[in-house]
Amino acid sequence: MRATTGDQLVQHGRVVGQHDKVGEIVEVLGPGGDPPYRVRFEDGHTGVCSPGPDTEIRHRTAGERRP
Repeated sequence: MRATTGDQLVQHGRVVGQHDKVGEIVEVLGPGGDPPYRVRFEDGHTGVCSPGPDTEIRHRTAGERRP
């Protein structure tokens, strides 16, 4: 799993009714885009994540701006 600053990290809910957590990668702490990542989530919380199998990276496309 590789990411760059500005990509989205999505942690899928693991049980029925649990919502996905979506955050923006603000810093890549591993070499060459590897984890861990510093992530700012929609609720304003910032944390360091080492993604597991329930996580997906949504790469930012060229020219795309995120709010």
